[in-house]
Amino acid sequence: MVGARITVNGKEAPISPAPPHTTVLDFLRERGLTGTKEGCAEGECGACSVLVARPGVNKPTDWVAVNACLVPVAALDGQEIVTAEGLATAGEPGCPPTLHPVQEEMAVRGGSQCGYCTPGFVCSMAAEYYRPDRCAHTEETDGGDTLQAGGDAEHGPNGFDLHALSGNLCRCTGYRPIRDAAFAVGQPTDDDPLAQRREQAPPAPVATEYVQDDAVFVRRGTLAETLRLLRERPEAVVVAGSTDWGVEVNIRARRAGCAVAVDRLPELRELRVQDEYIEIGAALTLTEIERRLDGTVPLLAELFPQFASRLIRNSATFGGNLGTGSPIGDSPPALLALEASVVLADADGERVVPLADYFTGYRQSVRRPGELIRAVRIPLPLSPVVAFHKIAKRRFDDISSVAVAFALDIEDGVVRKARIGLGGVAATPIRALATEAALEGKPWSAQTVEAAARVLRGEGTPMDDHRASSLYRSAMLGQSLLKLHAQTPEAVSS
Repeated sequence: MVGARITVNGKEAPISPAPPHTTVLDFLRERGLTGTKEGCAEGECGACSVLVARPGVNKPTDWVAVNACLVPVAALDGQEIVTAEGLATAGEPGCPPTLHPVQEEMAVRGGSQCGYCTPGFVCSMAAEYYRPDRCAHTEETDGGDTLQAGGDAEHGPNGFDLHALSGNLCRCTGYRPIRDAAFAVGQPTDDDPLAQRREQAPPAPVATEYVQDDAVFVRRGTLAETLRLLRERPEAVVVAGSTDWGVEVNIRARRAGCAVAVDRLPELRELRVQDEYIEIGAALTLTEIERRLDGTVPLLAELFPQFASRLIRNSATFGGNLGTGSPIGDSPPALLALEASVVLADADGERVVPLADYFTGYRQSVRRPGELIRAVRIPLPLSPVVAFHKIAKRRFDDISSVAVAFALDIEDGVVRKARIGLGGVAATPIRALATEAALEGKPWSAQTVEAAARVLRGEGTPMDDHRASSLYRSAMLGQSLLKLHAQTPEAVSS
């Protein structure tokens, strides 16, 4: 479809003649919007971040920051984005534009030196600036005045969550002045056009069939149409957030003859709480899931802040994380501990497969050609004692060396039920079945836990690689259980 178009900084532009694999980053730079930079082409530095108008959680529209280096521009057919250049307000003829409040604070507080990473920081900061539920912490003085107060090292008195910048790296300015700028921004004014834009619905998804250079990017309007297409084109690459496929395109020069977008399918974007389970649509982003669940699944609440960065979580999905079958994905261990199942759909219908039976080998699963993940189901009730331990070289925005998720029922000091999910210690994510058996029916005591920790050290087949040695991985498995016990009173009751 030659008519595929995207709205950039308020102006509509044709996507053609860009090939279907072209990223938003390359598309913007070809159009002269060079504020958007390529630093890593893997979604790890944030120099490329832009704002996208997406369905909101608390408002009709949220301004969401995403990595432009990963998203195919064809995936934004009919959509609306804003770059760092589009944040400033045009001045009178012959006069310079008026800086956006975020840009102004970055300038006056010394938040930019070489400037390479600055536009990406500005866009990520603007997304947090426009977050509808961001509000200042205040307190009243004896004189009745209201002042900003509170905050901590990671949250400003203005309500700014510094984790919004966790996917943005700076190599020369240093982070203190950038943090100062973030913690200094106020609230959007009533006449701010981007704040006003939140009150209107985002652009509706449009059916797309964009063909260039013998390749096609397709988005169908319904799940049924998509499944029929996948039956006809089983070799097609299914694209949701593109946080994995985008890396393949950029770093390994992978090209798809047919890419099928599922990220906006309504049937894959539902979150339902039933009496027996919570069902999470496979195309909901992790940020959307986090904000909609709002802590009601405590194990996932522990997982989300440790999953990559906010920029990645704004695009990544459970469906994509499970679909790639990576043994070091962060969500499978948590979902295994929660005893989740996946709902698989094809043109003939659906089937429900326990996640423990889903993985069959390295990046392999029971999913058949033409089949995709429609949803993830988490059974209720939830176990009350949970933890997610991610062992990595960096605290945030890193790949796991080992990931361990625990979900335990402890009643009258006895472990009635134990579910433990592991990542990074085998060719697939696995359940620690032997350790679960070593805990169940035993008192939640130091003696029991020490014995079970020895069993846990022997689970899986950890390997040596550049992230960690096999001995280190095994040691961290055992240590994670000892840590859980140290943080959990022995007299826990359900």
